[in-house]
Amino acid sequence: MRATLRRSCDACAKAKHGCDLRTPRCSRCIKRKTNCVYTNEPLTSSPETSGNSTLAVRDNEEVTALTLRERRSAPAHSESSAWVLNTTDASFDPFDSYPPTRLPRVHVQRLIYHFLSSIAFQYYPLDLSMESNPFVVSWWPLCLADPALFHVSLQTASLDEELRAQKGFPLSEMLMMDSVALVRRKIEDSSEAFHDETLNSVVTLAAIEHGKGNIEASRMHIDGVKRMVSVRGGINDLKSTSPLTARMVSWVSMLVTGAPQFQTQDDFGFGNGIGPILQWQLASTPSEKTFDDFDIDPAVLDILIRLRNILHQPQLSRLTTTELHDLTCFVVHKLLLLPPLSPAMPKRAAISECLRYAMTLYMLAIHGTTYYSHAALASVIVFQLKSHLTTLAGTDYIYGPLGIWVVSIGMAATIGTMDYQCFKELAGSAATRVGLHTWEDILVRLESILWMRTRRDEVFRQGWEEILTS
Repeated sequence: MRATLRRSCDACAKAKHGCDLRTPRCSRCIKRKTNCVYTNEPLTSSPETSGNSTLAVRDNEEVTALTLRERRSAPAHSESSAWVLNTTDASFDPFDSYPPTRLPRVHVQRLIYHFLSSIAFQYYPLDLSMESNPFVVSWWPLCLADPALFHVSLQTASLDEELRAQKGFPLSEMLMMDSVALVRRKIEDSSEAFHDETLNSVVTLAAIEHGKGNIEASRMHIDGVKRMVSVRGGINDLKSTSPLTARMVSWVSMLVTGAPQFQTQDDFGFGNGIGPILQWQLASTPSEKTFDDFDIDPAVLDILIRLRNILHQPQLSRLTTTELHDLTCFVVHKLLLLPPLSPAMPKRAAISECLRYAMTLYMLAIHGTTYYSHAALASVIVFQLKSHLTTLAGTDYIYGPLGIWVVSIGMAATIGTMDYQCFKELAGSAATRVGLHTWEDILVRLESILWMRTRRDEVFRQGWEEILTS
C-alpha cells in the first residue's frame, strides 16, 4: 500500500472533513488537543519526524523554517522579529488549512509567515516567545476559524510589506475591500456581531485606517467597537472572558483617538471600567516628605506615590509583562481622565499638569510600543507638557529634582522631533545652574522622583550625554 493512499487522519475521516496531513498532528487535532492518528504515512511527512514545533513556508525552491526550540535558546535579534533559521527539511506545514482568499496561495503563505514571525512581535514585543506571545497562541487560532479576522490579519502583514517596498498597495487594498465586506456580514448577523473575532477585526481595521491617515473611518470603527463592548457588559466584563481582546480594544482605541475611550475603576477595583492591577491596590499612599515643598494637586500626587511604591519596592516591582501593560493602561487612562485644574492657582496647576503629562510619557516609555504606535498620542501629550512648562520657565522649579525629572522625560520623548530642542535647552540650563557633570548626577535626581531601571534607560541617557559633553 502506498504511503500517500490515506488522505486524512482518523478524526478528520470520521468527521468527513478535509485533512491538511500535517505531522505529527493536523490542524484540527491541534485545535482540539486530541491525538492525531494516521493509518498510512501522510504526503507531507519526512523519513524522520522531529520533536520540534516548526513553522515552514515553501516559496519556489526555498524553505524557510521557524523552529521554536532553537528560538528559545537563540538570542533575540530585535524586538520585532523572530529567530529565523533556514533548513532543507520541514515536515510540518501550517499553511495548508485556512479560510479562502482571492490571493494566490504563495502570497497567502508568505503573509501568514510574515504575520507569525514579525507582525505578532511588532504588536506585542512584551513577549518574544513563539510559545506564549498572545498573537501567536491566542489570536492566530481565531484567525484560522474566522474569515474576517483572517483577512484583517493578512492585511496588517501585507500593509507592512508594501510600506517597506513603497510600490503601492495592490494586495492591501484588495484585502481591505474583502475585510470590510466580511466584517459587515458578521455585524449584520446577530449571532456573530459581538464575538471576540468581530471586535478584534474592527479594532484592527481602526488601527489600519488611522495609520493610513483616514481618521474619520478609524473613529467610526472605534465607535462601533465601543457599542459592542457595551453590549458585552463593559470593558471589565470583557476582560474577564476575553483578556487579549479587552486589552487591545482599550489600548488601541486610546492611541488612535488621542484620548481615553473607557473610564477606569477606582483604586480598589470597584466599577466597570479599566481596572488596576493588584500591586496598585496594595500600594498605600502615606504622606511623603519628598514632595512637601511642592504644591501638587492631591489626585496627581496620589498617582505618583502609588507608582513610586510599586516601582521602587522590590516586592512590588517584579511585574510580569502583562502586569506592566495593565498597569500602564490603567495609569495612562487615569491620568488623562483627570479634570482640568483651577486657573485660580496658576503655579500649582502648572506644576501638577507638568507632572501629570510627564508621568504619562514615562509610562509610555517604559512600556514601549504595543499593539500600535503611541507616537500620535505622545505628540499630543508633549504639546500639553510644553505649554505648562512655559508657565514655569525661569522659576526655581526647573532646577529642582522634580523639574529635572520632567524635563528629562520630555527630552527622551521628543528625540528626533522638532520639540527636542526646547527640552534640551531647559536641561542644559538646569545642568549649568545646578552643576550637573555626569549621568550619575542626573540619575540620582531621577531616582528621587520616579524611576525603574529598564533596557530603555539609554533613551533617557542619550540626551543628557549630548549636553554634558558639549
